[in-house]
Amino acid sequence: MAEPAVLTTLAEHARRTPDKPAIIMGASGEVVTYAQLDDRSARLAQALRERGVGEGDQIAILMENNRAYLEVTWAAQRSGLYYTAINKHLRPSEVQYILDDCGAVALVASEAMTDVVAGLDLSRISMRVSVSGSLDGFERYDDVLAASAPMPEEHAREGREMLYSSGTTGRPKGVRKPLVAAPFGDPSAPPVLIAKGLEMRGALDDAVYLSPAPLYHGSPLVFSMSWQRLGATVVVMESFDPALCLELIEKHRVTDAQFVPTMFVRMLRLPAGERDRHDLSTLRNVIHGAAPCPVPVKHQMMSWWGPIIHEYYSGTEDIGTASITPEEWLAHPGSVGRPLQECHIVGEDGDELPRGQVGIVYFAGGRPFEYHNDPAKTAAAANDKGWRTLGDMGYLDDDGYLYLTDRQAFMIISGGVNIYPQEAENVLSGHPVVADVAVIGVPDDEMGEAVRAVVQLVDGALVSADLEAELVSYCRSELASYKCPRSVDFVDSLPRDPSGKLHKRLLREQYWSGRETRVV
Repeated sequence: MAEPAVLTTLAEHARRTPDKPAIIMGASGEVVTYAQLDDRSARLAQALRERGVGEGDQIAILMENNRAYLEVTWAAQRSGLYYTAINKHLRPSEVQYILDDCGAVALVASEAMTDVVAGLDLSRISMRVSVSGSLDGFERYDDVLAASAPMPEEHAREGREMLYSSGTTGRPKGVRKPLVAAPFGDPSAPPVLIAKGLEMRGALDDAVYLSPAPLYHGSPLVFSMSWQRLGATVVVMESFDPALCLELIEKHRVTDAQFVPTMFVRMLRLPAGERDRHDLSTLRNVIHGAAPCPVPVKHQMMSWWGPIIHEYYSGTEDIGTASITPEEWLAHPGSVGRPLQECHIVGEDGDELPRGQVGIVYFAGGRPFEYHNDPAKTAAAANDKGWRTLGDMGYLDDDGYLYLTDRQAFMIISGGVNIYPQEAENVLSGHPVVADVAVIGVPDDEMGEAVRAVVQLVDGALVSADLEAELVSYCRSELASYKCPRSVDFVDSLPRDPSGKLHKRLLREQYWSGRETRVV
């Protein structure tokens, strides 16, 4: 019988279970044991220290999901550094902006990033390391490790991630939180809090955690590292594939996993035979975040996997959190949970709104942070009461459960009426022919904005005027007509990043080019 998982250091896990897999790569099957993860991350940590990269300095990581990724982040985490994981899909100019803005003095990249790296000015970066091949002007990762002894445990200090927003509403900004002068593994250090929460929730030492999303995003990265603080095996998918995902759950007897709603949709759209042939009975807890899950999609997932799907709402800024259990969600479908901090819904005039009314979601309390190099944006996140917001719209019901309606920037104003696109998106995503959908406001000479749906179909051959009318009618059967699209555009794909986040600003720009737009 499995025992409770124990929160401790990598070194202790390496001593207790040296041969236990800490990382299994999903497609390649490569394995990194706890002895290897501890040794290699400690060697890189010492190499950074010897090259003059000191506590509080910044390291950047530009790689695809690979076996070295978590070795590198653990090296930074245990040497008191800030580390910035950079989206591998960015263009050279976008990467350059982040490197310059965060002040990176070290960069670890992979051979897969050769074309991007070739377009960068790295003159201010003193230490450059190449994983999985050669990059011009970079030291080889394995050579760096071989030339360095492991950092002594007594010298290790907790570092912290400094991740950049996805830039859906403008230039990305780094979310910077204070470092604490705590020994590596100190249970009082803020970076340890998620692992402590998993431990308190009853995580077991036989846990196998599936991470299907890119590690350059905050939640996949932080949760993977938190599970490893408990000694779990983390199965990392190089990229998400719905069929492979089910295979990996069965093959590795996955117990815990984290997804975003678009991944649920892609798995549900698999042929029934493909979905039903896999043994998923080892799954104990599944969590999702990043965006609210459309109610029909989550009901289908609950019917398939059982009441094991938990949900949370938070942000990289860490100013507030809500969470909801499967049982609570079934009683409050569509909610993201009860806020764990004091939560307030605020109207356009700055006054707090009563239960049931939609406004901007604010939290009181939370942890300190700043938007790096942008004091104005940091200040704008707070109101005159000191409450802070991520810019989301929503409401609280009579039982105190939070429901999100949309981002403030993407609210549609049509004829003076506020329309929250997420409502129509949630309905349309339940139609069996819809693979993905975004609802946006487009220019309208009479109403200012008109509601339009942009739809990716399961089968592009289905596009027709009749289907457009059917989708509009389908939405109107669930929502008031003014909330529903007047028209539907069909596209091959929507601009989502691999984490599932929709870049709605890019979509809107196609319709608002040359005209005034409210999106900033």
